[in-house]
Amino acid sequence: MKKPDIENYNSFIFDLDGTIYRGNSIIANADKTISMLKKSGKKIVFISNKTTGSIKDYFEFLTEQGLEIEPNEIINSTVVLSKYLSKNHDGEKFFAIGEKIFIDEIISSGLIFSENPDEIDILLVTLDRTLNYEKLEIAARALEKGARFFAANIDDTCPVDNGEVLDAGATISALEKRTHRKLEKNFGKPSHYMMDEVKERLGHDFSKTLLIGDRLETDIAMGNLFGLDTALVLTGVKNFPNGNQDIKPTYIFDSVFDLVKRK
Repeated sequence: MKKPDIENYNSFIFDLDGTIYRGNSIIANADKTISMLKKSGKKIVFISNKTTGSIKDYFEFLTEQGLEIEPNEIINSTVVLSKYLSKNHDGEKFFAIGEKIFIDEIISSGLIFSENPDEIDILLVTLDRTLNYEKLEIAARALEKGARFFAANIDDTCPVDNGEVLDAGATISALEKRTHRKLEKNFGKPSHYMMDEVKERLGHDFSKTLLIGDRLETDIAMGNLFGLDTALVLTGVKNFPNGNQDIKPTYIFDSVFDLVKRK
C-alpha cells in the first residue's frame, strides 16, 4: 500500500499502546518519528483507551523514553469520561470494574464510589487486571436494579510485552449476556466523545489530519467515522478480519517510523 506524503497533513493523531509503545517498551524509532514531525511544524495529539495510568503517568513514561511532548498533547478515555460525568452526573454513586487509579480519578470528578447494588446509579467498565467474580456480580446486580451502563473503552484486548490480555470488551459482553442489558455509552475510541476532545486540542478541521493506530475496530473505525485518513500499524494487537471487513485503513505500515523514514 502507498506511503503518505506527510506534507499533505498538518496534524497527526497517534494511538499510544501498540502504536507508540507496547508494554513497557517504546516502539523502535517512535521518538524519532515524533521529533521529526514536530520539527516540521506538525500538530500532534496522542489518544488512548487505556485507563490504568493518569495523564501524568503517561507523560512521565513517554518523556523518559525520549519523546519531546507536552502533557496537554495526551488524551485518555478517563479524561473524556470524567469530563462528561462531572458535567452530567455530579454527586451520583458509581461502581467501576476498573483499577484503583481509574476509580480515584472518577471520584475526583465529583462522583461517589459504592459497592452496594441498591444505591449504584452508574456502572463504569474499563480494563481491570484485578477483575474477579465478586466485582462482576456487584456490577450485574447494579444493572439489574437499573444502573446506567457506561464504558471507558470497548477494546476486547490490550497489548502487552508477551501478547495480549483481556480488556473491557470481554467484560461488557459477559455483563450483557448475564443481565440482558446493553451498553449505553462508550467514551473511548471510536466515540464522538473522544473525537470532541481531540477537536478541542487541535483546534481546526480534520481535512489534513492523519490518524495512526494498531486496532481496526477502534482506531481505524474512528478515523473512518469522522472522515479522516488513517494508517494501520502492525506493532500492536492482532487484527481479525471477521466482522471488520468494512473497516479499511488508507495506509498500512510496519510501524510509525514508516511515516518519516527514507527508503
